[in-house]
Amino acid sequence: MKKIILAAVSVLVPVIMSAQAQINTKKEKIEDFTEKTTKVVLTGNMFFDQTFREEVQNRWRISPFEFCTLQEFEQLKTDSGYYFLMAVKGQFRKETRPGLTMLSVVKGGEEASGGISKMLDVITVPVMSAEDPSGREFVFLPALLDIIQNHILRSMETDVAGYAGLSTYNSIIDTATEGKNFIFAADDLSEELTPEIMDEYADDKVIVTDTDTADEIMMENTTNSVVSFTVYPSDRRKGSFCYKMLIDAGTHQLYYYKRHKITKRTGPGFLPEDMDRIIGK
Repeated sequence: MKKIILAAVSVLVPVIMSAQAQINTKKEKIEDFTEKTTKVVLTGNMFFDQTFREEVQNRWRISPFEFCTLQEFEQLKTDSGYYFLMAVKGQFRKETRPGLTMLSVVKGGEEASGGISKMLDVITVPVMSAEDPSGREFVFLPALLDIIQNHILRSMETDVAGYAGLSTYNSIIDTATEGKNFIFAADDLSEELTPEIMDEYADDKVIVTDTDTADEIMMENTTNSVVSFTVYPSDRRKGSFCYKMLIDAGTHQLYYYKRHKITKRTGPGFLPEDMDRIIGK
């Protein structure tokens, strides 16, 4: 796993998160998740927190939860009786500043005295650009919360899910998406996917549309519609990554999750190799 720097949104203090060898397996370490209280850490940003609070209240179902401030998190983080759901800023090794905001679930414990990087990372999901969010994060936040919960439950059953992360869902795209439409927002496609190239993938199940239409399909929970969602820094920078997802608008099932490094030659968005894997042509 490539190393990534995370920082609490309102504090902006960088820390490093990395996969480390553990005495007990991840499955064993989080087996008490549904029994422990999840502290939902508010960022202090009233605009984000209002929607975040509402969506958690509407969608969180796998454990008891309570809201807390960043200051309360600092006081409680060493308590193994809590898990924490919080927004963090992510900075990869070669980035000069944080590029992404992510939703992360971590477990409290004594090791937290050394910072967030020392806490057990249960799951981390990219949600928006750190500096200039597009607004799509609010459209997809309900789905991301469901994806987080479903993945935690899977990780409690098998270490494969816990250690491999969200990329494990890519294996189901060949069979589980039969009968579904693929809705790609044009802004989610890389510059390499020109209209001519997209014509090679075009059929009645592959639809390229504007972002507003794609987001409306997502918000209306349209059945049998798998919608694209990309997360990357608002400006191209050395060492940054673009995350690409396909999410079922009706069920919030994650069908595709992959990232690639942004370079001078490879910009953000779905690449031809992604389309080859997704569409199978």
